[in-house]
Amino acid sequence: MKIALIAHDKKKPDILLLAKKYKDTLAEHELYATGTTGKIIMDETGLNIIRMKSGPLGGDQQIGSMVADNLIDILIFLRDPLTPQPHEPDVSALLRLCDVHNTPLATNAKSAEVLLMALKNGVVSDINL
Repeated sequence: MKIALIAHDKKKPDILLLAKKYKDTLAEHELYATGTTGKIIMDETGLNIIRMKSGPLGGDQQIGSMVADNLIDILIFLRDPLTPQPHEPDVSALLRLCDVHNTPLATNAKSAEVLLMALKNGVVSDINL
């Protein structure tokens, strides 16, 4: 499966914890991430990640394009709902694309853990709905 990982600045520690906890599961899949998030995860876990641009510099849109082309199977985007984001329109467009294309989306650590646990346990093996 192709999994995209994104996290706002204040949520980067949370996505790193998830990546460490589910490293073996994530290692079995093709991983994509926005620039800074991908670098942090790669540096700390050694996971192989295809990095896009930083979110505010177009990375969210690059991943959105992949969602629109059905090239992403799961998106984990840990959002910070309490801090205004200068690229909020890009974020909203990405979330909308996930809804349009029925792409499983986790926007907080607990929902991300549910998806990763399902993936780990083989509950999610083919998401062609």
